[in-house]
Amino acid sequence: MTEPSTRCYEITHRTVYRYSDDVTSSYGRGFLTPRDLDWQRCLSHELVIEPEAADRSTGRDAYGNISSYFHITERHRTLRITSHSVVEVDPPEPERYSGASARAPWELARPVGGDGALAAEFTLDLSPPEITDAVREYAAPSFVPGRPLIEVLRELTSRIYSDFTYKSGSTTVSTQVAEVLAAREGVCQDFARLAIACLRANGLAASYVSGYLATDPPPGKERMIGVDATHAWASVWTPQNVWLGMDPTNDQMVDERYIAAGFGRDYADVPPLRGIIYTDSDSSVIEVSVDVAPYPPDREGLLHA
Repeated sequence: MTEPSTRCYEITHRTVYRYSDDVTSSYGRGFLTPRDLDWQRCLSHELVIEPEAADRSTGRDAYGNISSYFHITERHRTLRITSHSVVEVDPPEPERYSGASARAPWELARPVGGDGALAAEFTLDLSPPEITDAVREYAAPSFVPGRPLIEVLRELTSRIYSDFTYKSGSTTVSTQVAEVLAAREGVCQDFARLAIACLRANGLAASYVSGYLATDPPPGKERMIGVDATHAWASVWTPQNVWLGMDPTNDQMVDERYIAAGFGRDYADVPPLRGIIYTDSDSSVIEVSVDVAPYPPDREGLLHA
């Protein structure tokens, strides 16, 4: 079996808004720039906005994410936002999922004292609350006392994958975890948020991560452009200050196929795009396409999701 190696990806994320009447002013903010991390490097990033923005800037939030702001004053009925990035991602170091913190009892990963001070806010519930009795009950079978943390994470990831159906369009960004738990269906952001609620219900620090997942075409088929999508997963703090990524949508731990763009307590901290418009338009349509391709284009070796 070939050993995992550093991967390089070209990511094109296109968003098109179409309105039934003129938009006279549009304000937007997004988290579209892949992060620089110990295992990930954003080699280049360009954000193209059409019509051209009259004012735009970038900045960092409290979690180190890069946010892009823009203001468009030109009248328009179509707004196109294209994010283009080239990113390198290293495979996980062997000790990330097999080191002392991963193998220690999960109770020891609760952030306490000075070492856990910065992670403590990731143990807190949201408003409105997501940690319900139903969430605690669902989480309980995974959190056997004294069980190694990595076993808890793998088992919880597998249970969500098995118990829930991926159904595009079944939820919205405002759907609560309790609703997902009752319906037993959703999309990646719902499964990530459910995992996070289960982890926080047991005192662990868990973050919401938004980004992209590199996928491979079926054997014998060429890559289709724009069929990928943004992705979301959960990440758990350990006393070594290493965050362990888990993807319940695909029943796997995070590896070199995952490209992180935003890191926060919930989806609301790092949405790809959000904004305010001034218009008399009574209807609108949004089209999103994402392409994650090997870079350079002839590079091979992506794994199947």
